[in-house]
Amino acid sequence: MVTGDHLQTAVTIALECGILQSYGDATKPNIIEGKAFRGLSDTERLEVAEKISVMARSSPIDKLLLVQALRERGHVVAVTGDGNNDAHALHEADIGLAMGIQGTEVAKESSDIIILDDNFASVIKVVRWGRSVYANIQKLIQFQLTVIVAALIINVVAAVSSGNVPLNTVQLLWVNLIMDTLGALALATEPPTDHLMRRNPVGRRPSKKRKYVRFNFREPLVTNIMWRNLLIQALYQVTVLLVFNFWGRSILNLEHDTSDHAFRVNNTLIFNAFVLCQIFNEFNARKPEEINVWKGVTKNHLFMGIVGLEVVLQVIIILFLGKFTSTVRLSWKL
Repeated sequence: MVTGDHLQTAVTIALECGILQSYGDATKPNIIEGKAFRGLSDTERLEVAEKISVMARSSPIDKLLLVQALRERGHVVAVTGDGNNDAHALHEADIGLAMGIQGTEVAKESSDIIILDDNFASVIKVVRWGRSVYANIQKLIQFQLTVIVAALIINVVAAVSSGNVPLNTVQLLWVNLIMDTLGALALATEPPTDHLMRRNPVGRRPSKKRKYVRFNFREPLVTNIMWRNLLIQALYQVTVLLVFNFWGRSILNLEHDTSDHAFRVNNTLIFNAFVLCQIFNEFNARKPEEINVWKGVTKNHLFMGIVGLEVVLQVIIILFLGKFTSTVRLSWKL
């Protein structure tokens, strides 16, 4: 809490709000006056900034210095305020939150988010949904990259080795325009969970060259965990589909059939398997950091409905739109 009130008044309010647990916590460096903080050297200010719970008798420059110090230590900083004197700190922070009712126009213009009802509880909802949107974007990226990488490798390897591509242009358009669009919609409907609120905010990548340095680069959108999931899933898909491509006729007992029909049956199997792999990949993308990807899936009725629609559309295109996709009907006899 950074306030212009007297130190004792600030401590009393902090105790009431739970910022300080007891009067035993009301000692330096937990509490400090703005003048004392301002008089510290840059190095000392960086050391003290993380330990401060209450800063009293502070000026606008003190708030700004505190925000800058915390950001230099790699923290993601949010500042709330409602007055003109909060404008610089609101603007400097990663997220500035201004009060919509009591806040001044200067504070609102300097902030990123305006709390319309002046209720701090609304901030929790904002963070919850903001993290959910960010997480869903990551899921979508992982899902889309897996499709692209798998399709590229399969067609390149098949074209180089045999001169034929198992996935033709129409089939790739079907996967990317229809299946991927529905898959993106399914992943975008994932509601926020309590797990998101227990995660740390997306921070900045620290530099090992200097002890104190400005953290100007945020963590990558595609994380190492996402790359791991992407590569494992793409490798699995490529392996399965290349087996079908080179040994599919043997699996289907068509190794002695050299007709065009046998070739189309094999390619239809590859196309169908590729689409079904993407449908199952949607489940994998739901929980990038968890082993149990099925957790809570039945509670998201829209997700299950979209997955069901994708399966129905794939059945329709195989059974009735063979001329459009250069496929043939498949039967259980195969």
